[in-house]
Parts: sequence; structure tokens; C-alpha cells
Amino acid sequence: MPSTEPRPDTVMSATAEPDHGRRGSGVSSPVQSEKTSANSIDTHDSTETPSHHGALTTGEPPSEAGNPSPDQPGNPPPYSVYTLWEKRLIVLAASLSAFFSPLTAQIYLPALPTLAKEFNVTSSQINLTVTTYLIFQGITPMFIGGFADTAGRRPAYLICFVVYIAANIGLALSKSYTSVLVVRMLQSAGSSTTVALNQAVVADIITSAERGQYIGITVIPIVLAPSLGPVLGGILSQYLGWRSIFWFLTIAAVVCVIPMLLFFPETCRAIVGDGSIRPPAIYRTFWQMIVDWRRKRAARRDRPSLERVTSTATSASQRRPKFRLTPPNLLGSLFILFEKEVGIVLFYSGVVFAGFYAIATAMPAQLKEHYGYSDVVVGLFYLPLAGGSIVTAFVCGPLINRNFRRHAARLGVEVQSSRQMDLSGFPIERARFEIGVPLLWLNIVIMLVWGWVMQERVSVAAPIVLLFLMGVGMIGFINTINTLLIDIYPHKAGAAVAANNLTRCLIGAAFSAAIQPMIDSVGSGWAFFILGAIYIVLFPLLLVVMKKGPQWRAEVAAKEKRKKEKREEKMKAKGQLEEGETRGGFPDESGEVRGKSAPIGTEKQQEDV
Repeated sequence: MPSTEPRPDTVMSATAEPDHGRRGSGVSSPVQSEKTSANSIDTHDSTETPSHHGALTTGEPPSEAGNPSPDQPGNPPPYSVYTLWEKRLIVLAASLSAFFSPLTAQIYLPALPTLAKEFNVTSSQINLTVTTYLIFQGITPMFIGGFADTAGRRPAYLICFVVYIAANIGLALSKSYTSVLVVRMLQSAGSSTTVALNQAVVADIITSAERGQYIGITVIPIVLAPSLGPVLGGILSQYLGWRSIFWFLTIAAVVCVIPMLLFFPETCRAIVGDGSIRPPAIYRTFWQMIVDWRRKRAARRDRPSLERVTSTATSASQRRPKFRLTPPNLLGSLFILFEKEVGIVLFYSGVVFAGFYAIATAMPAQLKEHYGYSDVVVGLFYLPLAGGSIVTAFVCGPLINRNFRRHAARLGVEVQSSRQMDLSGFPIERARFEIGVPLLWLNIVIMLVWGWVMQERVSVAAPIVLLFLMGVGMIGFINTINTLLIDIYPHKAGAAVAANNLTRCLIGAAFSAAIQPMIDSVGSGWAFFILGAIYIVLFPLLLVVMKKGPQWRAEVAAKEKRKKEKREEKMKAKGQLEEGETRGGFPDESGEVRGKSAPIGTEKQQEDV
């Protein structure tokens, strides 16, 4: 029987071994080879199972099927170590958290007349609470999005929900119009970033080849919440009073955030890479801590003869430098807006989404005036829009993935869903727009006729059908835009989606504020016809992106490469970067995180694996 006490060089090589695909098999039998023992008993490694850190799982090691060894030449490691169902659960949890931003924006719309009457203000004044909410909904993610790209997703989620819950309590206790207006801004600041974080989580763990299906899931809250919000708001306001709306949001947020704190893993690739790197202690979930504690206890119980090796590893971990947070670029989202391709795409998608805000803002008053419906019935009219968005989410996603594979096959490129492709020479803009543009034109037609339908007071079936088709067309188009945005910026997904949120909310705020004066001035028919005409006039911008997009992406990539080289040269000159090292923390073009390397067997690599 070989000795259970490994040689020091064996321990060093084992701990320095890359952890790609190794899912953490727990504590092995003492009757093993020296290398096996060393691999499994180092308590610092045994607690950092890459089994996704115990998050949203039972703690059991996921299957390694389909994860070939990264040591094989020409066979890069998977983009993410998460299994199919783990990815689905993570995306679902992120999508549920994103539900609050659009829900909060719309849930108290039916209560606006009640609020205006209670605080003795005009309708225009109370409508400012909607406009200011949208403004802060666009501005706040610029700061938190960049923070999340460097500091991680979990800290960003925690900050958002703490602010959001406190704001809801403040609104429920408000006694004046001024307090509602101010705290409503704080409420928007807390909830708005969850949408950007939702998309960023998808970019962390999902490749371009399968991203369409998952992005479809993440888009559902963006329209489903505004559709259900007025229904819930109308019921709560009519039967329990307007303050019950904010107590409901408080309770719902607490119910959502507690499971996320307990089980939702850190996915930011700047911190955990493909998910196989154990995050620093401050990023671990409650479940991870339990799993770590159990494995440490099992290691001490089952391997008493290796206490000396464990003690050595613990001493080394005490010498390890503390985790250092890279300061986020708080204006990264603004810089993204000034890049040609992304700026054009975000501007046009913001105009399209603003049309939805215009309809959602004007529809309650129109339905009451033209059809005499109550608040509850008006809220029910948002359900067809929700139905259309759900249909397109499940149909459009697979179509986006299929069109991606079609273009890859035409170019002779092999597509592996578990591995991120290099998109530098791939016509990703065309692959996405071929699905999104037909849906856009469906939305344009609806916008052109919507105002006339409402103005002529035709059968109620007409607006119901148009709302369903709008859910299909608008959300399908927004789905493709979100997918393309993450394709272009996989390593800055938080900042990119925050930029998208900024343009969408600011333009939406302008449209929602302007639509009622337009209706009063030229009538409902011409007001919405003008919005549809704006869509048509600006449409050639998308054709320019489709043609010039690959060239613009190549220029941006070359610019970023030059900046990175200059930054590394400066660090080497200052002695902060040794020869052969790279400044890690962000993925390269293939999506793989290239972290800071060190000579094999050094303390740095032993402790950071």
C-alpha cells in the first residue's frame, strides 16, 4: 500500500493542476496513489468544488459527459462547466429577479387617479412619477452594470434589492406627493439594474450558438411584467388601497432575494471564469459554505494522517494576498453608446420600445373614455400583450439559434453549443436581423393602425388582437437585439445591457410624456401613425449595420487589443507584471478567461486554482 503522505512536490503539482472539467469528487478512499491523494485531500481545493459552488444544485458533482479533456490539442475547454439544467435554473432565477423593474413601472398605473386625488395634484403632476421612474431606470444601470462586470453579479444583486425593498417601504408609508416623487426615483434605482444583470448572467454562461433560446426567456419579464402589473395594481388599489401595492412589492422582493442569496452562484467570468474557479469567500452562497464545511470535516475525519499537509496548505492560504476589487468603469456604458454599430442598434431599438411605452401610457385613459371600462378591466387588456410575448419567446429563440447554425454551416464552421465561437469573421448581424426584421415590420404595421382603431372606437376585439400581435412583433425584435448586443460585448455584458436600458428608458420617457399632448393636438390616429412613420424612416440604419457591422467590430477589436498591449507594457515597466504573464480578468475573443499566470508550483498557483 503506498504511503498516504504525499511528497511536497506532488502536492504542489496537484494543486497547480488546472481545474477544467474536474467537478470535485469529494473525499476519496485512503487507499490510493500519491497523486490521487494529493488531488483530493488538500482542504483548500476540496472545498472549492467546481460543481458550480453548490448553487441551485443538490451539491452533487454534475455529470462530466460531453466535457472532453482540455489537454487534448485543438479541443478548448467548454465555455461553462454548468450542466444544462443548472444553466436553465440560473437563467430562470435571474429572469425572475428582472421581473421587478418593469413590474414596478406599471403596477401602480391604475392607481394614478387615486393618488392624484389623495395628494390633491393634477394628472400631469402625478404622471411625472412615471417619467422620473423611467429616467432613473435608464441612468442607474450605467453605474451598477459596470460595477457588476468587475465586482461580480451577487454584490450587485444585493445592493439593488436592499435599495428596492427600503424604497417600497418608504412609498407605502408616504404622506405627501413630494415624498412619493422622490422615493419613486429611489425605487427605480433599486429595481432597474436587475434587467441588465439578467442579460449579463446569460452572457456569463451561455454561448452564441444557444443564446437565442435563453435570451427569449429573459425577455419574457420585460413585457410579461408590464402586462400583469396593471392587472395586479388595479385589483390591489380597488380592494386594498394604493398603499397595498408597495407592501405587495416589498413582500415579493424579500421572497425573491432570500433564495438568491442562499443558492444563486457568482457567474461573473472576471471572478469565476467558466465556473470552475472557486470565488472568494465574500462571493460564496450559504449552500457553498455548508458544502465546504462538510467536506473539511470529512477530510479531517477520514484523513488524520494528512493533518500535517492540511496544516501546510492552511498556512499557505494565510499568506495569500487578499482579494482585490478592480475599480469599475462607471462610464463604460456611455462609451459604448458612442461606438458606431452599438450606438445605431441601441438608438433604433430604443425608439421601437418607446412605442410600447406610448401605447401602455395612453391606453388606460383611452379605454376608459371610449369604452367606459373600470381599472380592473383596463388592466386585463394588457394580458393579450403578455400572451404574444410568451409565444414569441418560445418560438423566436429556437429560430435565432437555427439561423445561427445555418450561417455557420454555409461558412463551413463547426458549431458546438458548449463552446464559444470566435465571431470576428462571422456575419452575426445578418444572422440575427434575418429573424428580427420581419417581426419589426409586423410591429410597424400595428403601430400605424393602432391609433385609428382606438379613435374610431371599433369592436373591442380589434385592440385585443393588435395587442397580441404587438407582443409577438415587438418582443421578437427586442429579443434579437438583446442577443446581438451580448454577441458583440460578451465580456462587458453588464455595461452593454445598461447602455441598452439607458437609451430605451430615456426615449421611452420622452414618448410617454409626449403621447398625450400629441393625441390632444392631432388625435389618436395621427399620433400613433407618426410613431410608425418614424420606425420606417429610421429603418435603413439597420441595413447599414448589417452591411458594415463586421468591419466595425474588427476595428473595435483592433483598438481594444492595442489598448491592452499598452496597458501590459506599462505594468511590466512598473514591475507589476512579470514576463510571460497577462493581465487576467476578462475573456478573450473566444470567450475564455485568460487569468494571470505564474510558474508551475508557486504559491500563487497553489492558492488561486
